[in-house]
Amino acid sequence: MEESTIVDESVTALNVTAAHAEQGIMALILQADIVVQLVLIILVLMSVVCWGIIISKYKMIRQAERSSQAFLDMFWGSPDLDRVYKDVDAHLASPIANVFRAGYIELSKLTNSERGQTVGGAVALSGEDNLHRALRKAATVQRTNLERMSTFLATTGSTAPFIGLFGTVWGILRAFQKIGLTGQATMQTVGPDIAHALIATAIGLAAAIPAVMAYNFFNRRTRVLTTEMDNFSDDFLNIVKRHFHTA
Repeated sequence: MEESTIVDESVTALNVTAAHAEQGIMALILQADIVVQLVLIILVLMSVVCWGIIISKYKMIRQAERSSQAFLDMFWGSPDLDRVYKDVDAHLASPIANVFRAGYIELSKLTNSERGQTVGGAVALSGEDNLHRALRKAATVQRTNLERMSTFLATTGSTAPFIGLFGTVWGILRAFQKIGLTGQATMQTVGPDIAHALIATAIGLAAAIPAVMAYNFFNRRTRVLTTEMDNFSDDFLNIVKRHFHTA
């Protein structure tokens, strides 16, 4: 009975200590200098925006990868480009499907004109160049879409530690200022300002580390999709060339 009472009292004491610690951190933040508070607000806002971008981009890239794989399976399994174009609307989340759509539209324009129907001459070569430019332009648009908002992640990853460092330096300067005014270097004098400085450093790192990791992750996945778009563009051009040469 006495042992259980001691255990209960220990757990209660730990809970109270944890609650006081949380209240102490919040109190330190609320009591911080206006400059430190502005630094913390900026870092928290940057972190919130970064997490919103991370969640959104993860969903977008994951959907793009799945849709691209489904489109490629359909493309290579279908003997007719017209049939692929009719079903392409089901894979518009795929950047490769959008590249194909742009290429097919340009190919249709060429084949419906005298320039597209000419084979083996300079006009046919001009039509091939137009098709290549259409594919390249579509791939550029899709790559830009995949890289959208990644700049903010990179900016946060590179600047958040320095913003936190500014808050750290400011807190240390405030601590030295109080030492100069009071002539005492006690914890009661400099402790709060040192704590503010450390909190700014911690929040700066907390904002920067996920942003850098997410930027590298999305950058790698985007490069893979970009390579697949380039490879598909080359394959599509080869298919068109074989079709024209055998026509």
